[in-house]
Amino acid sequence: MNQALAKDISYPAAFAATDFAGWSRAWAGLAVTPPPRSVFDDLLAGYAQACRAYHTRQHLEDCLALLDEVREQCEQPDEVAIALWFHDAIYKPRRGDNEAASADWLVRVARDAGVPESSIARMHALVMATRHTASADAHDAKMLVDIDLSILGAPASRFDMYEAQVRREYRWVPGPIYRARRAEILEGFLARPTIYATPCFRERFEQMARQNMLRSMASLRPQRSQR
Repeated sequence: MNQALAKDISYPAAFAATDFAGWSRAWAGLAVTPPPRSVFDDLLAGYAQACRAYHTRQHLEDCLALLDEVREQCEQPDEVAIALWFHDAIYKPRRGDNEAASADWLVRVARDAGVPESSIARMHALVMATRHTASADAHDAKMLVDIDLSILGAPASRFDMYEAQVRREYRWVPGPIYRARRAEILEGFLARPTIYATPCFRERFEQMARQNMLRSMASLRPQRSQR
């Protein structure tokens, strides 16, 4: 992926899923008037911040495009869509509450738009599920988390680019510390009985995700891989 292109929020041909029409359709699906255009603009400005290399508009685009493919398998697809729009709305690598801050922003916007509280609560939970600290319970949360983790099962070249992009986001962390922490994260995913919670994502991404992460582990901990 061309990183300059990923940060160019004015390039419509590259971002069909994240245009204003797509944003508006998701809100209309909840039977409310979409929030002001300024909210959309602020959101995309966040995804274009200089501290991001992977968690950019391109990641959002990929997630929403994949949602379009599995939309019929979601119980509340427009809630999933809005949760995806906001799931990395706040992203600063040095802070540990990005998901909570992003979910809170969603709540404020949704309340101003008149979304019912029951729907707001579900969308808040969807964003919080992207912390990946525990297995998702609700069906739509499983779908959203699997969408977010689909990059792990991308073709090898794209996965390697993803790993390099994540490293750039944490470029301030010394190499040995980063490699150890990154290896722990990947080991955590590999230790799961399945990486993906839904059958459609397991069938499509599970095998490649495990191959990608094992290969990455070999570069993060080469001395261990040689034993």
